[in-house]
Amino acid sequence: MEAFSTPWLSALAAIVLIDLVLAGDNAIVIALAARKLPPLLQRRAILWGAAGAIVVRMAMTIGVVWLLRIPGLMLVGGLGLVWIAYRLLVPGGGGGAEVHGVAAVTFWGAMRTIVVADALMGIDNVLGVAGAAQGSLDLVIVGLLISVPIVVWGSSIVLRWIERYPIIIYAGAGVLAFTAAKMIVEEPLLNPLFDPHLALRLATYAVLVVGVIAAGWWSARDLRAAATDS
Repeated sequence: MEAFSTPWLSALAAIVLIDLVLAGDNAIVIALAARKLPPLLQRRAILWGAAGAIVVRMAMTIGVVWLLRIPGLMLVGGLGLVWIAYRLLVPGGGGGAEVHGVAAVTFWGAMRTIVVADALMGIDNVLGVAGAAQGSLDLVIVGLLISVPIVVWGSSIVLRWIERYPIIIYAGAGVLAFTAAKMIVEEPLLNPLFDPHLALRLATYAVLVVGVIAAGWWSARDLRAAATDS
């Protein structure tokens, strides 16, 4: 994919939106891990811990980009991303895990907590970025560099945006579902199925994007109704 071409810029826009939507959990982990440190060490732990987490995430993403070149794994990765997109819309699903008791009392303890937690929780982001990048390592690197200020400085703003404009979450889930559909229809093993049939390719995109958003909305509505009744 040629840098700064229309497909390249479109993929970059998708990566940025994925980073925006999925940054919240990572920002919460960083804040919790550093909250018991002295004020002078908190900022340092946040900056260096986030930097270490980004290095780990970069290695994971590059590894996923390489793995997705193996026949069959584009299909598996696409199906996994469909599930991630759906869970993003379900209250409590958010793409991350519940984190309790992660506060550290030393600088290195906080850094270790941030890096390990980000590696465990960042699978959704890694898979989304790798799928949107379509094997372009320069896009992977640019996307990861963009995620640094989003996680470290902009995450609280992003969380307020999401609370005020929930449509952002649905847009992010739609982008993830679209990326998943792209991975599935471009799986080499499925070329005999999709290549001769443009209508089937388009139908796959439509079914996954609309289906994920509709299923997520329906499940979220049922959960809210159950919570209200109880």
